[in-house]
Amino acid sequence: MSDKNKNIQMITGDPKKAIVKLSIPMMISMLLIMLYNIADSIWVAGLGADALAAIGFITPLFMVLVGLGNGIGAGANSLIARYIGAKDHDQANNAGLHAILLCIVVSLIFTVLMLVFMRQILELMGAGSTIDYALGYGYIIFGALIIFVYSGVASAIFRSEGDMRRATIAIAVTAVMNIILDPLFIYVLNMGITGAAWATVFSATLSCLVMSYWIWGKKDLFLDLSPKNFHFEGQMIIDELQVAIPSTLENIIFSLLAIMINGMLVIVAGTTAVAVYTASMRIVQLAMIPLIGIGTAVLTVAGVAYGARNYENLKTAHSYSIKLGFVLSIALGVVMFIFSSQIAAMFSYTAASADMAPQIATALSVLSLFVLAIPHGMMSSMVFQGVGKGVNSLIITLLRSLILETVCAYIFCFIFGWGLVGIYSGVIVGCFLGGTFGYIWAKIFIKRFGESLHA
Repeated sequence: MSDKNKNIQMITGDPKKAIVKLSIPMMISMLLIMLYNIADSIWVAGLGADALAAIGFITPLFMVLVGLGNGIGAGANSLIARYIGAKDHDQANNAGLHAILLCIVVSLIFTVLMLVFMRQILELMGAGSTIDYALGYGYIIFGALIIFVYSGVASAIFRSEGDMRRATIAIAVTAVMNIILDPLFIYVLNMGITGAAWATVFSATLSCLVMSYWIWGKKDLFLDLSPKNFHFEGQMIIDELQVAIPSTLENIIFSLLAIMINGMLVIVAGTTAVAVYTASMRIVQLAMIPLIGIGTAVLTVAGVAYGARNYENLKTAHSYSIKLGFVLSIALGVVMFIFSSQIAAMFSYTAASADMAPQIATALSVLSLFVLAIPHGMMSSMVFQGVGKGVNSLIITLLRSLILETVCAYIFCFIFGWGLVGIYSGVIVGCFLGGTFGYIWAKIFIKRFGESLHA
């Protein structure tokens, strides 16, 4: 049996096995991505707190950029998986080609918008003395927007048919090249913070070339994305956007959350607090990698199960992913708490950044609880994305992140007077409460789906 047929058999079979087999390569991929993000922060930290804070101001905007590709990719992944579940190969091909068309149009529009308005956005965010660093980094990253959007869409196309091996290899190319090029561009070529940006762009470009060769050169995917298979359907664009727009908006919500949290941090303890939070959240995001890997696998498995009208597989995918997520979260949270001081030392290796070490250690010891608040809400959101109910996922994220996390952080910090620890604690409590709402909603949806099949 060929690899592509094995992949299809896997995603249409036992959901537990499919989630594990799909999530492990995705965890490796995300680990590599986070390692090069952390490498960015560590190398840039050597330039001082202002440079690291600048990355903190750009990161929310970069999340929007990545969210564009991931949003369109999530829409494509969901729709392709549902067509595969329904055994409609022609429409699966067409869905992939529509995603690439969306990728080109959307990235061109947002490139212009970001380049024109970036200074004003950064000023509104309170970048202050760090704005020149932030602009130097941001103009390069946002100027190459189409590279990052296309990368997210192409990876999702591989994931939608269960081909995690090549999706992982493509991301590995990006990560390894970035880790190699960062110190070379920043320090050896003396390009400073702009060197970190160029390293990211060059690495992502190489990954895109590799994936394009597999899709149109080697042509051995289950999907056939030859232009001859493209037949424009307005409804297909709408179907993909029903997941893509909410998924992208979720990333914008995360960005708005980061902007609001950064604003509170500046009020309480100045821009250095943003640098501390930026470094700490990079480590938290590293600990979230297994959860993101499981969640991405659930999107595909849920989409296939829903397309095949298979209630048991959908129910199992939801419950199993949450159990697996909690087990991994407990282990990772413990590691973060125990080794908070040692991790903090990685960000304080120069005289310009040495003062941040104890603050980062304190932040990490509190935020180690954050990973425990995530699994039930994240997996529920991914199930909704998988079945094409992107708006449901968006509502969960809106309630959890923008409303509850922000409100709780404000209450704990300013009303209870807990300061920085109050901000960290509020983010944790808000995330858990919002995730609980999402979990209950997903359980009700799956139950009703099962009832509709037996009606």
